[in-house]
Amino acid sequence: MTQDNKKVRIITLGCAKNEVDSEEIAGVLLRQGHEISGDDDSEITIINTCGFLESAKQESIAAIRQAVKNKGNGKVIVAGCLSQRLGEELAHLAPGADAYVGVGQMGRFDEIVKGVFQREERLIDVDPPHHRWADVPTRARTGQPWSAYLKISEGCDHRCTFCTIPSFRGNHKSKPIERVLEEARHLARTGTKEINLIAQDVTQYGYDLYREFSLPRLLRELNEVDGIEWIRLLYFYPNRLTDEVIEAMATLPKVLPYIDIPLQHVHPDTLRRMKRPWDGDRYLRLFEKVRLAIPEVAIRTTFIVGFPGETEEEFSTLLSFVREAQLDRVGAFTFSREPGTPSYDMEGQVLGRVKKERYDRLMRAQKGISLAKNKAWIGREIQVLVDEVKDGWVAGRSFRDAPEIDGWVYAKGVVKPGSLISVAVKEVDDHDLYGHLPGISGRFGGRGMAPLQMVSGKAPQ
Repeated sequence: MTQDNKKVRIITLGCAKNEVDSEEIAGVLLRQGHEISGDDDSEITIINTCGFLESAKQESIAAIRQAVKNKGNGKVIVAGCLSQRLGEELAHLAPGADAYVGVGQMGRFDEIVKGVFQREERLIDVDPPHHRWADVPTRARTGQPWSAYLKISEGCDHRCTFCTIPSFRGNHKSKPIERVLEEARHLARTGTKEINLIAQDVTQYGYDLYREFSLPRLLRELNEVDGIEWIRLLYFYPNRLTDEVIEAMATLPKVLPYIDIPLQHVHPDTLRRMKRPWDGDRYLRLFEKVRLAIPEVAIRTTFIVGFPGETEEEFSTLLSFVREAQLDRVGAFTFSREPGTPSYDMEGQVLGRVKKERYDRLMRAQKGISLAKNKAWIGREIQVLVDEVKDGWVAGRSFRDAPEIDGWVYAKGVVKPGSLISVAVKEVDDHDLYGHLPGISGRFGGRGMAPLQMVSGKAPQ
């Protein structure tokens, strides 16, 4: 490294979109001759923050304070969602960083790094988001090479009353289709087999650019990319899961039959307060349509319990829906009161103990459903992308399992990580499947048999 080039540590907090942003930041800096390192003695620490919920805000503030405490003669740059959301306020809550920059600025991070060494005063750059897509070849992958996130848009045009994202990520902005395809081909050349398309709403893709919802077209183009075997979509918006999208998923062999469609609630009154579409009956009809077209489809959703004004009747409607819908996976959050959102000042704030009790009831209701869904795989074979191999076992994910949020498939046998294999399922629990590779047999003892410590970072269902 020259005197002008630095050792840089990047700390990434929050979601997969932030992971992609950090990889783009790393790639931009590597291209300019900087070194990306995990060492505590790095000359620059970049913290890519999350600002979605209060808990994420506190985690980000703690990370900033720790980095400032340890920076010595180095520099600290705070980036991402919380910087965009709070701006000058963040500099008061977590002072001492050399720069606070907002979202969408990955492509100019070399300029930002140079700036903190050339100026004495603190930099605060949180103008309204203007997403500058970084050059495709510069992205520096940090995860397993066979699986990658591919961001197809930024921001969101929906105005859900509980959500902070549009306030700091801005309105929906699609990445041009030729750029998405270029990125997919680049990922394939570097060993990626699974691409996970991410956006706040994948179903809105392309409307701002082409004046039509273009997800089916994008999927058809991506299905032709050599080297890509799996295409997974995260996340759907209910009233835009159209017949055209369903048909594309049903007919394109590389598009996984996996739908992550955060519903948030099902009672019409709750949804109206949330500014969310439809109701539980229409969701059930939608799932029926999807299952007719894609019989093996795995459906995941997320709910918020304890939203302001949620009555016991409204919550009971949600419980009944969960039992009737028979979804593969259900995640839930207790309502988080976020400053700046309409729900913050709504009447009928639900007590914390009530929210916790409802959360527990919801997850207990889903637990048996998830177990039954998994039991249906006993005696069958399922294709698995292997993430890890240890002590005579492999741990991987099937089409039903998105990275970091769903379950695992454990199997006796040894193959190379990144392989796509067939696993004969012999036992299950409510999260995971257990089996063996073809030609390998033996007794199974449930969760205790597999080296579960081999896999880290799984979020609870």
